[in-house]
Amino acid sequence: MKMKKNMMAVCVLMIMSLSVQAQNSFYQQLIEEIIAVINASEYQVPTSTTFAQLPEPLTDEDFHLYGDAQVELGNMLFYDKILSGNRNISCATCHHGQASTGDGLSLPVGEGGNGLGNSRDTGFDADEIHARVPRNAPHVFNAGAKEMSVMFHDGRVFADVSQPSGFTSPAGNDLPMGLDNALAAQAMFPVQSAEEMAGQVGENEVANQASQGNLAGPGGVWDLLAGRVQAIPEYVDMFKAVYADVNQASDINYVHIANAMAAFEAVIWRADNSPFDQYLRGDKGAMSPNQIEGMNLFYGEAGCAECHSGKLLGPADEFKSIGMIQIGPGKGNSLNGYSDGHDDFGRERVTGNPADRYKFRVLSARNVLLTGPWGHAGAYDNLTDLIKHHLDPVLATANYDRSQVKMPSREDLDAIDFTVMDDANRTAPILQSVDITPRSLSDAQISRLIDFLDAATDRKSINLRKEVPKTVPSGLPVFD
Repeated sequence: MKMKKNMMAVCVLMIMSLSVQAQNSFYQQLIEEIIAVINASEYQVPTSTTFAQLPEPLTDEDFHLYGDAQVELGNMLFYDKILSGNRNISCATCHHGQASTGDGLSLPVGEGGNGLGNSRDTGFDADEIHARVPRNAPHVFNAGAKEMSVMFHDGRVFADVSQPSGFTSPAGNDLPMGLDNALAAQAMFPVQSAEEMAGQVGENEVANQASQGNLAGPGGVWDLLAGRVQAIPEYVDMFKAVYADVNQASDINYVHIANAMAAFEAVIWRADNSPFDQYLRGDKGAMSPNQIEGMNLFYGEAGCAECHSGKLLGPADEFKSIGMIQIGPGKGNSLNGYSDGHDDFGRERVTGNPADRYKFRVLSARNVLLTGPWGHAGAYDNLTDLIKHHLDPVLATANYDRSQVKMPSREDLDAIDFTVMDDANRTAPILQSVDITPRSLSDAQISRLIDFLDAATDRKSINLRKEVPKTVPSGLPVFD
């Protein structure tokens, strides 16, 4: 900008000089054309490469749609701790409206902790958590889009018409029929995880049944939790108003509950009115020159769109290894004689294919400014550093700043957080698995990329406090 102003000043001096020297019309016209070129350079336009890749704008046809009554019911259930084994944590604890549908932590603090977001602790005495949840709580923005047919970082729940339930999942044939979509199918699983919502064996019957793998049978996890909801008259009335097949309390099952929570997430956390969306719908003034320059980099030199493509800037069914830093307790995998379980093989855990080792689902880049920490283990809390990791994973890993990890401290948990990263024999295969092409961008170009990511952020998503209910039908506290 300073250079442009200097050029403008030179042109003005030239005009003044020409005016004194006889106002030569030819030179005046030439200088005016130079000024026009300088002014035009203030405005960026999409390159032909960018134009060829821009998606069609999102419409209602791209989303699962629900009625207001079902959304309200799902809202209550999502924030109600009645669905946890010890009645002390809700789905919203790790996917909260006040934390941009996540929890603001690198790795979640599940059942047994207290508080929300960065103020959450690891619990006390007999109630303290046994371990950190091993993977970052992903944001839920636009999870109700129809193309979102794959769930979890490793894609272990996905739409599959060959299955009786319509989905492949860890529950196998125990997954019941009637689930509306993959988002509803996903809601069936956190409630049976000891670290997330169920609690530990001996603490409650839900935890006991979960430990035995009894999810769907009479007295199983889903049946027990549905029974709790059936016992609350206000919920029964709400279910009757929403579902035609619910005429009495005993008709309520966990599929109804999961579908209602999916309705809430799909409608309230839809994010499709960002400046980028407005631009795609024809408002060419919706994005700033810097944002358009960043968009050109995103679809061009930076190579972001090679993975983050389509309407959601990230297809739900694609998995990549970017050599992401592994922190925390891991997922129980063993590597080269290490049997402590702190490694995480990612997609391979689902497919059994060694070629999928360390691959994780490509998440949507929409609303990304709001959704840190990033990475399957939440290793990055600085977006610039995250982008640099995508550009050169080896260099970024070597220069990794551990202060970006955002988790409550506890001595025994802290002691294992960096077990994998501290061992070159375990980080080397992670970096060797990288299947993206290293690139080099200047700091200014990275800033422009962030400008574009800002343009892909729906302003409505910045403040979601209004969707947090003050009370829920169970009477349990919404806020710790």
